Parts: sequence; structure tokens; C-alpha cells
Amino acid sequence: MTAPVAVLTGASRGIGAAIARELAARGHQLVLGLRDPDALPGDLAALDPLVVRYDATDPAAARALAGAAEQRFGRLDVLVLSAGISGPLELRPDPPQPDAEMEEMLEQLLAVNVKAPFRLVRAALPALCRSGRGRVVVLASLSGKRVLGLNAGYQMTKHAAVALAHAARRAGWEEGLRACAVCPGFVATDMTLHHDLPRSEITQPEDLAHLVAEVVALPNTASVPELLVNWRYEAGA
Repeated sequence: MTAPVAVLTGASRGIGAAIARELAARGHQLVLGLRDPDALPGDLAALDPLVVRYDATDPAAARALAGAAEQRFGRLDVLVLSAGISGPLELRPDPPQPDAEMEEMLEQLLAVNVKAPFRLVRAALPALCRSGRGRVVVLASLSGKRVLGLNAGYQMTKHAAVALAHAARRAGWEEGLRACAVCPGFVATDMTLHHDLPRSEITQPEDLAHLVAEVVALPNTASVPELLVNWRYEAGA
């Protein structure tokens, strides 16, 4: 039986790299969409993945990445969307944020966290449906399930990420496609370095990688549409 093919974005570091390692260990062939292919860690490069230059802000990048996977392997079974950015965009900033700066940040957040994942799911959907057990995993956030802080721009995009997972699940259900929005709280990655957090106590990228691999491996009869992961007690999360 041909090994399943997993396409991942954001796999040069953090959560995405950990998921790539875990899926490879479980027998998946890897296709990695990277903004900078030279940034691929050595241990992942040693696995000889198909590396495709992928700029999330380029509308043509989604079809190029999905097409490269099909051209090389003739199939596409798993799509993991872990590329994302954060940035300060509050409704009531103090001090006030210039309009031009606000617009630029809003466009960046929407381009990377919303538009790019939508395009990639759309481009990969036909192949995922042909798989018969296609899987889509969207790395969202607990900020996509509730609002605690004031970073409204990021929170909006993560709510959209959760919706995308549900939309993919609905669109491909009859063809065996299952999708999951993985919603972690704080994770020990570069994105949380500016927070004063106990790094050894918060969720580790490897924790999420293990959970994602388990979700991917589940049969079609056990679909997990959302997976909320937290390192501390938080009502409802």
C-alpha cells in the first residue's frame, strides 16, 4: 500500500515542525510548503521531503503546492495548516494606533491566517476527497473559541480558522473527508516568547503533534471536529 501523503505549511519550526516529525514517524510522506526552504531543520531535511516554496500572501501559491504534491506522489491524503502570524490589533489601542498601521496589520493577519488557508483547502479538496479518508487539520487557537485578551484582530482570524475546519468537514463529508480545528492555549513556541510564562509547564509543540497524529489516524467513523487543548484550568476551555 502506498504511504499516505501529508502536506503541511509552517513546518520550518514550532508546532508545524513537530507535526511533520510525528507524521513522518508514523509513515507519511511529507510535502512541506515553506516561505524559506533554506530554513528547514536538518532532521526534517534528512527525511527527504518534497519542499515547495510557499508564500501565504501569494494567491497562486495554494494551487502550486497542492499540484506539486499530486504531481510527485499522485495523491494527497492529509493537509495540515499550521502557518500563522500574530500581531497587536486592538479595538481600543492605548496609545492610539495610526490608521495606516492598523490597516497594514489587519491585511497581514487576514492574508496569512484566513485567506491563505481558505485557498489551500479549496485547492487540495478534490485530491483529499479522492483519497476516501482525507484529513484537514487547521491550527486555530483557544482565541478562536473565546475572547480573553484585547488582541481583536488575531482573535477574529482564529474564529475564522475554526469556521474553515467546519466548512471543510461539511464540504467533503460524503467522500470521507474529516476535518479538525485544533485550538491550543499558550504553546512553547517563538510566538509566546514575549509572555511571562513557565515554559516547561505550558503546552509543548510535541504534545500537539501527538494529538494531531492521533486525529489523523482515526477512522471515518470517529470524527473530531474541534480539539481544545489547554495547560491550565479555564472554564469552557
